[in-house]
Amino acid sequence: MNKNKRNGNNSASPILETKSVAYLQSKTGNLYESIVVIAKRANQISSTLKEELHGKLEEFATTTDNLEEIHENREQIEISKHYEKMPDATLIATQEFMDDKVYFRNPAKEEQAEA
Repeated sequence: MNKNKRNGNNSASPILETKSVAYLQSKTGNLYESIVVIAKRANQISSTLKEELHGKLEEFATTTDNLEEIHENREQIEISKHYEKMPDATLIATQEFMDDKVYFRNPAKEEQAEA
């Protein structure tokens, strides 16, 4: 799987589009294997985005639980809105897979080829 840091410049559209099943299958030789590769990459992206978001929002965390001291922070709201507008991790992973930007391998297939 590709573990490169995302820089926010992805070509994934936030709009769901139909993909060619035959094209997905041609990448690995098996449609289900292609879906697994995309799902694993989507989990990586989702985890990275979650870590980034929590890291940025930690700056605004308060140590007190007093409701009177909680106030709206425009910068915090903007950061949250930015992440909400981003394409879903699955859409990003699918686009990366379609653009051949995901490295994957199947050790079981490699062992069969060697035998």
